[in-house]
Amino acid sequence: MPQGLGLNLYPELSVEENIDFFARIRMVPKEELTLRKKRLLEMTRLDQFRDRPMKNLSGGMKQKLGLVCTLIHEPYLVILDEPTTGVDPVSRRDFWAILSEILRERGITALVSTAYMDEAMRFHRTSVMFKGQILAQGEPAQIINLVPGAVVTCHAEPQADALVRLKSCFSQVVALGPQLRVFVEKAKAEDAVGQVRSTLKGLDADTFDVWDPELEDVLIALMHKQGAIDAESDAQLSFSPAVANLVKRNGVAIKAQELVRDFGAFRALDRVSFSVPEGEIFGLLGSNGAGKTTVIKMLTGILSPTSGEGLVAGSDMRGAGINIKEHIGYMSQAFSLYRDLTVVENIRLYAGIYGLSRKLTKERTNWIIKMAGLEGHETDLAGRLPMGVSQRLALGCALVHRPRVLFLDEPTSGVDPNGRRRFWDILFKLSREEGVTILVTTHYMSEAEHCDHLCLMHAGRIVADASPVEMKRQVENEAGVMLDVGTDKPLVSMDLSEKAQFKGVSLFGNRIHLLDKEPQTAIERIHKTLEAGSVTPLDIRERPLSMEDVFIHRVLTLEKEDRAIS
Repeated sequence: MPQGLGLNLYPELSVEENIDFFARIRMVPKEELTLRKKRLLEMTRLDQFRDRPMKNLSGGMKQKLGLVCTLIHEPYLVILDEPTTGVDPVSRRDFWAILSEILRERGITALVSTAYMDEAMRFHRTSVMFKGQILAQGEPAQIINLVPGAVVTCHAEPQADALVRLKSCFSQVVALGPQLRVFVEKAKAEDAVGQVRSTLKGLDADTFDVWDPELEDVLIALMHKQGAIDAESDAQLSFSPAVANLVKRNGVAIKAQELVRDFGAFRALDRVSFSVPEGEIFGLLGSNGAGKTTVIKMLTGILSPTSGEGLVAGSDMRGAGINIKEHIGYMSQAFSLYRDLTVVENIRLYAGIYGLSRKLTKERTNWIIKMAGLEGHETDLAGRLPMGVSQRLALGCALVHRPRVLFLDEPTSGVDPNGRRRFWDILFKLSREEGVTILVTTHYMSEAEHCDHLCLMHAGRIVADASPVEMKRQVENEAGVMLDVGTDKPLVSMDLSEKAQFKGVSLFGNRIHLLDKEPQTAIERIHKTLEAGSVTPLDIRERPLSMEDVFIHRVLTLEKEDRAIS
């Protein structure tokens, strides 16, 4: 199953026709095909879409159909190349649950590549690769133990000053909205907090929490140790707090009011309204097909609304035309670069499109090369760049004319963890230092934590509008605190927990997350539920909600309500 949404499928064929076609190629007997197809369609919940053309499926549905077609002849070995890249968290959860059940039942071996570190935690064995080399291999837990340490999260003001201080002392520091996240190597919990407190002495710092490191933290630490990451290049992303603290946020950069978009009888957007203040990082979240890309295309003037209004950088999206385009940068989901042009040629082309003078083009080219860490790549063809470097170049091209507003449609899909962190460091720097307003869509829920404010879309509607902290608080009030459950059989545990009517049950790495308003009582219920199913609970602990937990809870609740109505 190749990398990319539905790339092993035929767009004009229906769901059932695609399955039948692959079955014939593999010479699956008709009697067996009927039984296998029925079961696989039921498992993937595609049975009600048998007649729908593949081109009209959402990204998650395409991947599940691709999996069915890959498994229809029950191979001994299945090879999946980043099968869930570009897929929303709920579809991603379904995909892995389905695959794991089939592999367990049939004894099939799977070789999988992924850029999602929580997915790597589900594997029996993992090899961590970077630039053609194996950095580490073994069971995921063994790899995590290679770099002992602790993760400290805190709130500190001024944030830009705190970020500069922490980056000077620690190799992994990430800004997550108002919070800062620091990986302190070779330190136990108490010592790690002490080191971070000492570094922030004199600043207004509070709310210190400490957690175990994750596979992503260890992976990046291994890259640093083996020289796979250029420390000097990373240092270029450090802040200039004297500039950062001068940015004042006043006024609204983006405003959508009652936006509606119909495609024939299908309503893709249904009265969407939100506003984004200047200098804010604003996240637009939602399942595949929720309408996120349609919103961006309407606000940037690519699509006309059926009704409703929108303002971008002070101009009406309906009639402003070139006025809006002069003030916005747009990095699309599908196309941003000319692959047969070099790095510098791509930048010059975009500078020419925006009418920059030769002198200004040279200045902006030098700025982009430095900002995006592209030194040494100037004459490389864009089509041969690593994904992370390519995305930073695309970002630079979108910024060549110094726009006030930046639209990014799933900009880090398929990018490795270090590439994603570097990309978000740049976005944070643009927002805080230069006051650029950023609207971003993403399927990486850890990235949603970077946003100042979020809107969650479902079936073309805005169903939640708040900061990440407030969204978590709302879900906690509705469904309770999150319990993190470790077991020797995570998939079986997930199934048992769902049957026991626990809320928000989801697979997270090799652990189970679920929600309950009475955690102490719930812990006893979990023990009884799992032990009755011959599963051993290893440990159960309370943890703060992640945005992935929030997303899955919200979307599953909405899908349940939609099914009840229909």
